[in-house]
Amino acid sequence: MPDWASPVARYILEEGLPGMLRVAVVSLIGSTVIGVVLGTLLTIHFRPSRWLIRAYIEIFRGLPIIVTVFLVYYGLPPLSATLQFSPLNATAIALVLWGSAQVAEASRGAVGSIPSEQHEAAAALGFGWIGRHRYVILPQALRRLLPPLVSLLVNIIQNTTLAGVIGGLELLSAAQRQNERVAAVPPIGTGQIHALEIFVALAVLFFVISFPLTRLAAYLERRLV
Repeated sequence: MPDWASPVARYILEEGLPGMLRVAVVSLIGSTVIGVVLGTLLTIHFRPSRWLIRAYIEIFRGLPIIVTVFLVYYGLPPLSATLQFSPLNATAIALVLWGSAQVAEASRGAVGSIPSEQHEAAAALGFGWIGRHRYVILPQALRRLLPPLVSLLVNIIQNTTLAGVIGGLELLSAAQRQNERVAAVPPIGTGQIHALEIFVALAVLFFVISFPLTRLAAYLERRLV
């Protein structure tokens, strides 16, 4: 391995990877919780709530994610000082808004696909609406949601790179910083350009992370749906 490569790899893995993982984990959990709740409420035949949830879904599914990132990072702080977020946190919030809209739509379909007999049987056992969904409907719907949730995780991992646009340190921005450092004149860098090697290695790293997840999503879809 060339002398310049080891510091580059160490910086990307020790500084960039944790930022990416933090944003991805927070985004997936937030998207799942909010999306499942909204998707379940969307099945209730109450027009005001359905209109509000549908507007939420259409807005954040329709906006480019980078626009949502800018809205959170630049648009919210002027409204209140408490709404000022770090680049990674702002990206996570934007991905939660986008991801929860995706999960809400998938949850609506999953809950709606449960046969009405299941609802009737749960009601006959004395469960109310909340009890029916908590103990009978949602466990079955979540099983059908697993494949799209894994696919969502892949999309979230790839979109964590948007944090670099607003100064967040994740995999892509870490690689970019190291590329600039290596290309700088000595003693800072080598004075040589190694962008191809650095970004090909980054592409391989993203593939190593994403490919098993895409195969897992395909496997779960065959087995569970």
